Amino acid sequence: MPSLALLRAVAMALLLLLARSMEGVDGAGGGGNATCPLDLSYVTTFPWDADLCAGGAGNMTRCCNTLLSVLAIGLAEQVRATGHFRIPSVGESAACLKDYGAKLSAAPLSLPGASLVQTCFPSPEQFVSSPSFCAGVTTAAEYRAVVGNDSVAALDSACGDLSSTPHCLRCLDAGIAATSRLKAAANISANATTDGAATTRNCFYLTVTYAAGISNVAGPTNPPTAACTLGLALSNPPAAPPKSHDTVIYATAIPVAFLLLASLLAFLVWRRHDKKKKKKKIHEISKEGSAKRRSHPRPNTGSILYDIAELSKATDAFADRNLVGRGGFGAVYCGVLADGSVVAVKKMLDPDVEGGDEEFTNEVEIISHLRHRNLVPLRGCCIVDDDAEEGKQKFLVYDFMPNGALEDFIFRDGKRPALTWAQRRSIIMDVAKGLEYLHYGVKPAIYHRDIKATNILLDGDMRARVADFGLARRSREGQSHLTTRVAGTHGYLAPEYALYGQLTEKSDVYSFGVLVLEVLSARRVLDMSAPSGPVLITDWAWAHVKAGQAREVLDGALSTADSPRGGAMERFVLVGILCAHVMVALRPTITEAVKMLEGDMDIPELPDRPLPYGHSAMFSEAGSNFSASPAFSGPFIDNGDMLR
Repeated sequence: MPSLALLRAVAMALLLLLARSMEGVDGAGGGGNATCPLDLSYVTTFPWDADLCAGGAGNMTRCCNTLLSVLAIGLAEQVRATGHFRIPSVGESAACLKDYGAKLSAAPLSLPGASLVQTCFPSPEQFVSSPSFCAGVTTAAEYRAVVGNDSVAALDSACGDLSSTPHCLRCLDAGIAATSRLKAAANISANATTDGAATTRNCFYLTVTYAAGISNVAGPTNPPTAACTLGLALSNPPAAPPKSHDTVIYATAIPVAFLLLASLLAFLVWRRHDKKKKKKKIHEISKEGSAKRRSHPRPNTGSILYDIAELSKATDAFADRNLVGRGGFGAVYCGVLADGSVVAVKKMLDPDVEGGDEEFTNEVEIISHLRHRNLVPLRGCCIVDDDAEEGKQKFLVYDFMPNGALEDFIFRDGKRPALTWAQRRSIIMDVAKGLEYLHYGVKPAIYHRDIKATNILLDGDMRARVADFGLARRSREGQSHLTTRVAGTHGYLAPEYALYGQLTEKSDVYSFGVLVLEVLSARRVLDMSAPSGPVLITDWAWAHVKAGQAREVLDGALSTADSPRGGAMERFVLVGILCAHVMVALRPTITEAVKMLEGDMDIPELPDRPLPYGHSAMFSEAGSNFSASPAFSGPFIDNGDMLR
């Protein structure tokens, strides 16, 4: 993603993996006199890294991945122009592959195009339209109908501009949410069969193509768009335009700026009007509040059922100035209740949870009973059924954490002092013990699914508390434990969960390991500055440890007098790497991780990492192993090994 990391890894992987999943494809026959419906003229001019396929292509995996992404630009352009995701017939698909090979052979690329296409794409059927591909979706209109207006709007908003790493990450998160709608329509569960896993990949492919072709303003032929959504490795960026082009640039920019200004003014006028309406509405709700509507404790429970009027008053009608955070689960506002207590009010993004209001309040009751030093306490909830403008709304009310998210302290902007070793150690241990309580301190266990720096909050004493384990929900897949999030955040996601939906307690352990390395290094989970492409923090840390340079993983700010001279910090590095191992069986439980961190258990010899997982996903077909990595090659592990 520009920090696409796993969009670059996952999107690229899923594009490649679709080759295996085409069954029951419509159409028949070979090329004949069919013509290709794709415009492939961009192939020779787009700044993709053709060197990956030059000189005999010593690494065919990297070459085929790259060629697939280049071809995906044409498929996304077709969606943009016609609304159709794939190629209508086998004959037309064969014609496209023949045309693609010719473009690769032409100057300035001068690659062995026909040979490369035959090697990488032996069957034209894999690109042909089929109703069985994912939930019967073959067109953009069908995609919008299945995914829903809200999810499509979120995807369009998040993926409209992909010029930076944060934008790309937001696009990926929106893509995951949209794909979950497709999976639901296709009746895919998390413990799906091989066919279900293939359909999951297909559904994500549709979302990636839609994001590149329709959601993004610039379109798939824009290099940042292709790099983010399609995982395409780019050649060196072209030089900046010469000054002689300034006139054209200004001529374009001035009317655009004028339109933006006019739009902004219109928005501000609407916003002011909307705020007046909201204030009036809240005032009316407060006036008509009855004893029945007022906030009250639920009988025989530890939770409070809040009145919307009280929450509106506490947050000043959910004013923007009180907005303290926004994520995939909803928007969070700071508020002060009538008794003076400060709370965080989370407005849920999707109020229509499975099971209805009764199940929602029962699950809030379960979470509100959880009391642990390292969890953010949940006070209660609020349900609004009769909002004329927004329909059903649901809110969760938590204790407010005054020092905010851990992320703000790790990736400091110069305004905050660096965390000391004592603070970092305390934070890591706090998170570990909070997770240990969720896994083993309650029955059935609760798996968080989204451990990351933004979901670790710091109280007034700088003690860490795990947040956004949010709504404890019984797994829809029939699992016996409680689960919380349908999807987490790429880069933190355990590979077996990201690719196959297999969720265990060790999925959280993987995310915890990544978090440990972030806290110790002050380095983000994905580094986009490396010349070879995006680097996952676990691969980077492992490279240092393998070279006997564990201290190189540590933040430079830790080389101070108050930092221990012994092996304490290196021990934390090793535990972080072990927790974030690709293979499930090689990770410790969170209880074992706590003992290792405290020095009460020896750390086993670190097993080798089979390949830099941050840049790849794997599958086997016809007895041959294939690694989908745009930047690396390395020893390969079988999918079954990853899950064991």
